Amino acid sequence: MTSRRSVTGGPGPAGGTPASRPRWEPVVPRALVPLHLRLTGTDRRYVTAEGARRHLRERTLRPRPYGPPWRLRGDVTVSVERWRGWPVYTLGPAAGGARGAVVYVHGGAWVNEIVAPHWRLAARIAAEAGTHVVVPVHPLLPYATVGDVVPAMADLFLTVRERHGDTALAGDSAGGQIALSTAVLLRDGPGVVARRTVLVSPALDLSFGHPGIDAVQPHDPWLARPGLRVFADHWRGALPTSDPMVSPLAADPRGLGPVTLFSGTHDILHPDARLFTDRARAAGVDVELHEARGAVHVYPLTPTRDGARARAVVVDRLRVPSGGRDPSG
Repeated sequence: MTSRRSVTGGPGPAGGTPASRPRWEPVVPRALVPLHLRLTGTDRRYVTAEGARRHLRERTLRPRPYGPPWRLRGDVTVSVERWRGWPVYTLGPAAGGARGAVVYVHGGAWVNEIVAPHWRLAARIAAEAGTHVVVPVHPLLPYATVGDVVPAMADLFLTVRERHGDTALAGDSAGGQIALSTAVLLRDGPGVVARRTVLVSPALDLSFGHPGIDAVQPHDPWLARPGLRVFADHWRGALPTSDPMVSPLAADPRGLGPVTLFSGTHDILHPDARLFTDRARAAGVDVELHEARGAVHVYPLTPTRDGARARAVVVDRLRVPSGGRDPSG
């Protein structure tokens, strides 16, 4: 990696402990989340194929900024460098003493840039788990496909592992697809297994063909098949949806490391989350499924009680104890 720049998020904690205590976070009622999605028009990009195509054109013409918020939190440091042309950020505890690393892949239907809730979660992991959180800003649609990004993400993981040692993978939504496909590629290629893979509402089968989706769709205020299929068809490029690099649900899960998965029941991706859990457990993989009744897509990123509980688990699972034992074991 080259062109490294560092900044601090603000005054660090006195005393120099490697991991900060959890901070108070605002909490809103779960019922307000669907209202927010409707008022902001977030759902419109997924409801119809034309809405998705319109959103893709808009993001192509007017790309959004991707840098971390100015006011993140004072107990983390942030640095950025270029790796194969990608901006790659590293967050760490300002007090020092970080152990290991997490490569966090943001979601956004493969077309949207990283946004503030992703950065806040990454900063919390860095500060409270006492680890390096590496956040790659990978190329998006329409300028890249899964065949460009997943192999590069595997190479980045190996680079981070060489630099920081024990390394985990994490990702939400579309980033969850990239993270799990990367874990499969690492297993099948160099024979490397991530310490743990944390998946938040991942896209696991880009055909979106699970029959259980029909029963969930009326309750999902965010996602819908027509729009997701437009983005997925662009993202897969020349590969079929049955390719494990595109749809990690199609991969043989044997030999994957431990997986922690979060899924809300009011998310059309939830049936595939349960199917993956069943298949992986049958194959001997340690899968921990956190299922939130009535919760929406990527609920651990929302300012709800369900989200707050989930974020605490994310931090705990990505912590590397001084003795080296995985925190869920």
